[in-house]
Amino acid sequence: MNFLLVPDKFKGSLSAKQVIAAIGRGVSSIFPKAEMYKVTASDGGDGFLDSVRHYMQLETIKVNTLDPLGRKINTEYLLNKQTAEAYIELAKASGLELLRNEERDPLQTSTIGTGIQIKEAVLKGAKKIYIGLGGSATNDAGLGIAAALGFSFQDEFGNLLKPIGGNISKINTINPSEFLKDYKNLEIYAVNDVDNPLFGPTGAAYVYSAQKGANKEDIELLDKGLKHLHATVKKEMGKDYADIPGSGAAGGAAYGLKTFLNADFISGTNFIFELAGIHKILKSTTIDFIITGEGKIDEQTLRGKLIHGVCQLGKSYNIPIIVICGVSEVNAKHLEEMGYVEVIEIRDTSMPLSYSIDNASGLIELAIAKFLKNQIKR
Repeated sequence: MNFLLVPDKFKGSLSAKQVIAAIGRGVSSIFPKAEMYKVTASDGGDGFLDSVRHYMQLETIKVNTLDPLGRKINTEYLLNKQTAEAYIELAKASGLELLRNEERDPLQTSTIGTGIQIKEAVLKGAKKIYIGLGGSATNDAGLGIAAALGFSFQDEFGNLLKPIGGNISKINTINPSEFLKDYKNLEIYAVNDVDNPLFGPTGAAYVYSAQKGANKEDIELLDKGLKHLHATVKKEMGKDYADIPGSGAAGGAAYGLKTFLNADFISGTNFIFELAGIHKILKSTTIDFIITGEGKIDEQTLRGKLIHGVCQLGKSYNIPIIVICGVSEVNAKHLEEMGYVEVIEIRDTSMPLSYSIDNASGLIELAIAKFLKNQIKR
């Protein structure tokens, strides 16, 4: 039996590598001689640097920057000086996990810390920069990134605006970057797999900002702000990117990267698949099952996250998919359309959620073993 293991992390519980290890133990307990091809993957969100680092020899660059609330932090990005390529994970400076629950507020957070990282990479000679999106604490449409690279924003009275989510609706004038005039040949790539537009019912604010601390009124305000920004950008810059699939990624940071830095959007899943050589594996080896998974499967999963990409991969090669998760909140019929075989929830409903989180590794191992054992009986 041959297995391809391509799970995401179980957020707050296990890293992708730990999930792979647990799945591997479960498979080995039933098929001791099974061949397992293990892929450390990311859809561009949290874990992007770990995935890239796993497949490429790159220098780790430490940088002083700011967290989503403007506090000083030290974080990292990856650099290849020979090819002048840099890899940045937005969540490292602008991520939700940098904030305590009570600090989450997309009206006050900014991506300026990620912008500082981008600027530092440019100053170190990077000419091609890949930015993994996802896990953001922000809904500022990338204004913070733009501000760190020299853009500024003013209200109708000429007052300089802080680049935070709550100020988007106040923008009247966009002042261009002097810094970027010296770096006209930069290649910027926004790496992510969601297909959300900038605003509207499936946009950045309505789909993602609640988990970042926004209440109903905040969400409405943020969405109106994103619409206002789009109109202002069209008027001031002649650019119209709000409806491009994926522009709503990372609180609209993808939109900001495209608008202010002329970024191209690329699929995070496909990017990692190419690094890992997955297509070569699938073309040269008969794979019996692809096993993927993440902590919670919800509507966001269907909008282009890692599992969606893995399921599409399995469907194209006609390989059955096993999806393991802590909990699933998605209608099974929707997942069937993605080409999966079975979704396995590891949670023990008789115990508190904390039990499943604390014991996720063992529960994954047991769940995989049980599923494969039942497959043998069929």
